[in-house]
Amino acid sequence: MFRGNHPTRIDDKGRLKVPADFKREIEDKFQNQTFYVTSFNGKEARLYPMEEWERFEAKLAALPSLNPTRQKLLNVSNYYGQVVEMDGQGRVTIPGLLREAAEIKGEVAVMGFLQYLVVRNAEHLKNEIESAPFTAEDEKTLSDLGI
Repeated sequence: MFRGNHPTRIDDKGRLKVPADFKREIEDKFQNQTFYVTSFNGKEARLYPMEEWERFEAKLAALPSLNPTRQKLLNVSNYYGQVVEMDGQGRVTIPGLLREAAEIKGEVAVMGFLQYLVVRNAEHLKNEIESAPFTAEDEKTLSDLGI
């Protein structure tokens, strides 16, 4: 599982050097070094190891094809999404359209979200966390869900 935050930089060509801890996890757990890089909101890049994305797609495929939420998710994830290979130096290129929308450049936060990685503009993320902190109400919601 991916966890934690590993601040890093996006280079001028839009490449993210996958942090060593995450790279090790990918090499140990997944057979190939292919990712589906996408976003559901245009504010972050989600890097799914292809095996994880395929599991997610299988769940989507099981939903009725005319389900409007399914269609909306497919629209946005395909709009921003591309299949990307990790190169020999452990770099993944974030698609230009997504980089621009999410302002993913320079300093970024690369965070583990259990089955996938999230890349965010570091300053935007910090501002969001400060303006909408995790609250006691959030804790109660998780408790009600059994967590």
